[in-house]
Amino acid sequence: MKTQMKTLMVLTSHDELGDTGRKTGFWLEELAAPYYHFRDAGWDVTLASPKGGRPPLDPKSDEPAFQTDQTRRFEADAQAEAQLDSTARLDAVSADDFDAVFYPGGHGPLWDLAEDPYSIALIERMVTESRPLALVCHAPGAMRHATTADGSPLVGGRQVTGFTNSEEEAMGLTKVVPFLVEDELVAGGAVFSRVRDFASHVVVDGMLVTGQNPASSGPAALELISLVRNTGA
Repeated sequence: MKTQMKTLMVLTSHDELGDTGRKTGFWLEELAAPYYHFRDAGWDVTLASPKGGRPPLDPKSDEPAFQTDQTRRFEADAQAEAQLDSTARLDAVSADDFDAVFYPGGHGPLWDLAEDPYSIALIERMVTESRPLALVCHAPGAMRHATTADGSPLVGGRQVTGFTNSEEEAMGLTKVVPFLVEDELVAGGAVFSRVRDFASHVVVDGMLVTGQNPASSGPAALELISLVRNTGA
């Protein structure tokens, strides 16, 4: 096993919340909690986004009600903030350089990562090669167009979770988002599971890890770390 594991965290570049005039982006807890699990485990972390540079933060995720010890740590961390200022372009990174890939959520991925050909190809490669991949909250929606070699949906028959229809309804955004994560995964043939709204829930299917919501992001990262350690990925 390598002395230092390397993980790629893929963030959204999309900042418009549909036609509402409001801003969206990535959800801070879903970056910060996994980021520190990886860093504290001694891993090297690379951040990437479709456009590169500083990705947009969903302003709601930085409101006091949604702040956590990890989000406060991140915002006070000069190294972390410098990394966020200069994310790599997703089309310039290679899966070959990483032991694992983690997708934080936020509503932004529903618009860009779900449609981005480089993101789709990265997801397809990680899953088909049985390499550790985690997606949390809205990010599992980025698998909507991913397929297997025979063209069938990548999520078909897989145990997964993601942001639920009732959680989206609670956010008041059911009619705003381009698609509902739960509906899309089920339509692709996934075996979708959930717990109560906004409670932590993580599903592991082989090397694929999915988390239901922000509270699931830290636990999903720990599952990803465990997979890498146990397989020597």
